[in-house]
Amino acid sequence: MIRVCIICEGPTEVMFVNQCLAPYLIGNQVNTYPALLSAPSGRHRGGRVTVERLAKAISHHYGTADRVTTLVDFYGFQDKGSRSRVQLETDIRNAVAVRTTGYAPQFVLPYVQMHEYEGLLFTDTSAFEWAKDGWSDAVEKALTAVAQAFQSPEDINDSPETAPSRRILKIFPEGSYSKTEHGPLIAESIGIDAIRAKCPAFNEWVGRLQAWGRPIG
Repeated sequence: MIRVCIICEGPTEVMFVNQCLAPYLIGNQVNTYPALLSAPSGRHRGGRVTVERLAKAISHHYGTADRVTTLVDFYGFQDKGSRSRVQLETDIRNAVAVRTTGYAPQFVLPYVQMHEYEGLLFTDTSAFEWAKDGWSDAVEKALTAVAQAFQSPEDINDSPETAPSRRILKIFPEGSYSKTEHGPLIAESIGIDAIRAKCPAFNEWVGRLQAWGRPIG
């Protein structure tokens, strides 16, 4: 069994790993567990994602896990500048190599989710029904319109007004949707296979995690 640490941007991603991804990967002999990104002081837990913070976190967990990967959003990545997702992942890997004794690149897999974790939930908008207090025909129609406007949930853009999480909060009545409460429930209802079918970058990442283990039987 391969132990894989997934460094997560926030508590929603932590819950997603625990409730959805870990049970999915266990059949490949991959035992995943989340670690919330935090500053050395222990403050600012979650968020504030930069290449250097991720490199420090990966280096810290490198000696305690068999493999280390990340689950952070492209949207809000504080020092991304004009860099693409692939460039950020390469720069994270290079920063880890500089600061990690005995570094072996095959044991580290930086992953940046386009554009946000919440975008994955648009794979099946009917699953938003789990947010029961705010659910209505109008909400379902608005969510479906967003999903149909893009080829993939990962294409839903990342401006401050139109990022996936912002769209969700604008569509639901105020106070009726909680990222940490409803997000993981919606993802669990949709299922990893369905998300993989519509989200190519996520699909590739999960496939590489599976390849770290081995199928049962």
